[in-house]
Amino acid sequence: MTSTKTANNSQAVRAYMDEVYNKVLERNPGETEFHQAVKGTFESLVPVFEQHPVYMEKGILEQIVEPERIISFRVPWVDDNGKVHVNRGFRVQFNSAIGPYKGGLRFHPSVNAGIIKFLGFEQIFKNSLTGLPIGGGKGGSDFDPKGKSDDEIRRFCQSFMTELSNHIGPDKDVPAGDIGVGAREIGYLFGHYKRLQGGYPAGVLTGKGIGYGGSLARKEATGYGTVYFMKEMLKGAELDFAGKTVVVSGSGNVAIYAIEKAQEFGAKVVACSDSSGFIYDKEGIKLDTVKQLKEVEYARISEYVKHHPNAEYVEDCSKIWSLPCDIALPCATQNEIDEASARELVKNGVKAVAEGANMPSTEEAIHVFQENGVLFGPAKAANAGGVAVSALEMSQNSMRLSWSFEEVDAKLHEIMESIYANAVAASEKYGKSGNLVAGADIAGFLKVADAMVAHGNI
Repeated sequence: MTSTKTANNSQAVRAYMDEVYNKVLERNPGETEFHQAVKGTFESLVPVFEQHPVYMEKGILEQIVEPERIISFRVPWVDDNGKVHVNRGFRVQFNSAIGPYKGGLRFHPSVNAGIIKFLGFEQIFKNSLTGLPIGGGKGGSDFDPKGKSDDEIRRFCQSFMTELSNHIGPDKDVPAGDIGVGAREIGYLFGHYKRLQGGYPAGVLTGKGIGYGGSLARKEATGYGTVYFMKEMLKGAELDFAGKTVVVSGSGNVAIYAIEKAQEFGAKVVACSDSSGFIYDKEGIKLDTVKQLKEVEYARISEYVKHHPNAEYVEDCSKIWSLPCDIALPCATQNEIDEASARELVKNGVKAVAEGANMPSTEEAIHVFQENGVLFGPAKAANAGGVAVSALEMSQNSMRLSWSFEEVDAKLHEIMESIYANAVAASEKYGKSGNLVAGADIAGFLKVADAMVAHGNI
């Protein structure tokens, strides 16, 4: 009798989730990344809803998939030749159940409402996992900073902030950087916000320069955090970084500082990439060269081989996953590892994968890793280090304090260890032992859902 009742309950939960998911598809046509994120999370949450029907009764899923607010606006700006351009700006304020909206701004031609919604939805649970009081949001523009002068970027940022400033604030919504938005862009955005609002609103943006309210270790945080999470996964399998061959995609902040920390832990990182292609250095990537090219010269990664002629450059960046490695750290962009790439990695002996970018593995790729016993750290857990230190920056701004690099790094390490432990515990409690994708989804969801129930959000 009990087994029949359990089966009926499971069927009811799945029918409910299918109904909500179909409504998501109907209301958000063409937004494939958003659909992908929602579907994956729903699959993880089935056992939670079986044990806690209150979430179904309160309509938590129906609410959590719908942003509290979507802001879309035009961003006119003038280039150095006096020509007027118009881009689109977005801010999705997805969920504020546990704190003010928090999430980066992305400037990239691929940005649209669906991409921002996918990123914002993932941000809800990622931020929850940090244990810090921050809600989920995301924003950006289809503006492409590549090839633009400093003055053009400044004019764009000021126009973008002219509208965005009406919707953000230290206790309401605190943006940060993401792809295409680094220290330079944050500086221009903050300077214009300050001019518009008056006073010194240090807590309105994170990722600021150290001299005007930024936090030490923020630049390194996402990359370091990804490696700290990987370290915990390896430790759980009685492995470590020492002597392991590592492939890292990307060559921005996340990739650079993932390489730095992996090398510090004794690994040999042999490859990294940008959107044009990848470099392979069998002797180990020379990080000083990568930093010079990417942080100083803003050059393409192909320039690396001019400094190290024994290295190889390959134009197709997707081929980076054909390289044999023990550990893969995808730190570039969404869906960069598809099923074929995952199978190639497995064939070549990969033992562990941690996502430094947002959802860089497709659903099919994740299944390949899990079916073949590859340790897998999902983005919402493994790349939470950036937003964790952003929240620590908010704390420092609120207290008018500045912590040392070592203090922030120690807090980051502790947060990533806690995220791993909580994901493991949640996976075991809800019958998904060893599945960190499910564990991270569940642990992140429960905190937000319980807050929504407590607030009477119906």
